[in-house]
Amino acid sequence: MMGTSMVGDITQFVVILAIMTGLVVVLGKWITHLFTSPAHNILERGTYRLLGVNPEEKMSWKRYGMVLVLSNAAMMLLGYLILRVQDFLPGDLLARAAQTPDLAFNTAASFTTNTNWQAYSGESSLSNFSQMAAITFLMSISATTGLAAAGGFMRGLSRKSTTDIGNYWVDFTRSLYRLLLPASFVMALVYVWQGMPQTLSADAVATTLEGVRQQIILGPVASFETIKHIGTNGGGFFGMNAAHPFENPTPLTNTLHMLSMLLIPSALTYAFGSMILRRRQGWTFFAAFLVMFLGFLTLIYSAEQAGNPLLTPMGVDQTQSATSGGGNMEGKEVRFGIAQTSMFATVTTAATTGSVNSMHSSLTPLGGLVPIAQMMLNNVFGGIGVGFINLITYAILTVFLVGMMIGRTPEFLGKKIEAREMKYVMLAILAHPLSILGFTAIACLMPSTLDSLSNMGPHGFSEVLYAYTSGTANNGSAFAGLNANTPFFNTTIGLAMLAGRYLTLLPMLAVAGVIAARKAVPEGPGTLSTATPLFAGLLVFIVIVVGGLTFLPALALGPIVEHLMMLTGATF
Repeated sequence: MMGTSMVGDITQFVVILAIMTGLVVVLGKWITHLFTSPAHNILERGTYRLLGVNPEEKMSWKRYGMVLVLSNAAMMLLGYLILRVQDFLPGDLLARAAQTPDLAFNTAASFTTNTNWQAYSGESSLSNFSQMAAITFLMSISATTGLAAAGGFMRGLSRKSTTDIGNYWVDFTRSLYRLLLPASFVMALVYVWQGMPQTLSADAVATTLEGVRQQIILGPVASFETIKHIGTNGGGFFGMNAAHPFENPTPLTNTLHMLSMLLIPSALTYAFGSMILRRRQGWTFFAAFLVMFLGFLTLIYSAEQAGNPLLTPMGVDQTQSATSGGGNMEGKEVRFGIAQTSMFATVTTAATTGSVNSMHSSLTPLGGLVPIAQMMLNNVFGGIGVGFINLITYAILTVFLVGMMIGRTPEFLGKKIEAREMKYVMLAILAHPLSILGFTAIACLMPSTLDSLSNMGPHGFSEVLYAYTSGTANNGSAFAGLNANTPFFNTTIGLAMLAGRYLTLLPMLAVAGVIAARKAVPEGPGTLSTATPLFAGLLVFIVIVVGGLTFLPALALGPIVEHLMMLTGATF
């Protein structure tokens, strides 16, 4: 029978997911309005005039993608320059040095691509100005870019016999002004109420009970945390990330962090169903997301509850809950315990946010497999905008495979899927593992990699594999234990971030453009309905099988073999 603590843990999971599901409808309706309303408010019209853009321009997918990439490149360059000249900028009483060229490239690429991987510790490396003008700014534009891309993508799938998928600048401006900024402002007020600092002061000096003077780093933390989670960004104002009491002071903020990460990725399913006038289709995709999420949550929670069997012969009882001292509590905050830690780790890698409230390197082998596997699949809710696009990638692959099995031209949303679209789909699918496995293989062949590892054996391999998986999936969380602040890792992980962002996003914009130009075909007796529980099951099956076949050998060398060694009592 389940213990009282386990029932309480499951109740927490159910409550959080129930709130998320309720918000799906509320926010989904607003996102639909955001992407379909023909009117522009005064602030938006002023922004268009300032930027010199025509909001009435109808963009093809090529034009849409080109504007997206070039604007991101310009903003990445701006962020890079700020980080490189930080020591020349006024206002930092702590006189923190500028970042090196390779670290600045890594950081700028990271926050532009919504990855937010940090090869540095925030409070010791960045001034408050850099935290706001470079990091928070890039977090805002990267999240807005992802949401705008989702708008163009969904619009393309909903249209017939047209060559345009909307206007990137309109989608970008509306996403920022009508959703991300207002939501972040309101959440920042809640966070300040809960005790997060929000100040331009660099530090405060306190005298401890022992009479020692202690320097406490401060800054605009609350505003940082809001866009960090609502925009599925990740990263940390402090090196300890969401385990730091200033970033995550209470159980309420911990819960709001998780809800914020799931907020927009989950609501996009409802918005999509509304835009294509097939509400059931949106719920089908939401169900696919939720099924995969629950499977991974169950795995990590059960693994962390079971603990490490190597400690049992030593008389350590790990069968009870974290509140009574059991389970694997290594690397976890006692105030969050196993349940909140497991939920947070699942959410942050499902929504590709990268915020952490524990050290993932200290998870059990199967517990550590969960965040790696979710990032490898990159289809469990996913990051803002791109996660939904990735799921559609596999949805198209699913109808293609089913169509081939029954000898019928595959159809998706009333459009025939032909060779051109499938080439783009396969490019998007293959770019992800090519980056992860390719860069991991190169790093494992580099003799200098050994100097960056804190562990040998399969756990050390997992550290390297996790780094490139996190970078390519634009997640940004770190397994911990790997010193990635070297020219080699900064450069290669930076390139992995760029590949993971644009080599998967741009081909799917092309798919949207091709489908938008195609005429609708009437459904026939052989048409596979994509708005049924059967299709949701097929979709999950294809995601798991394709991901498993692609990444299982790498996982076998890391967390799987580590788990088997643990069961046999072997250490390394």
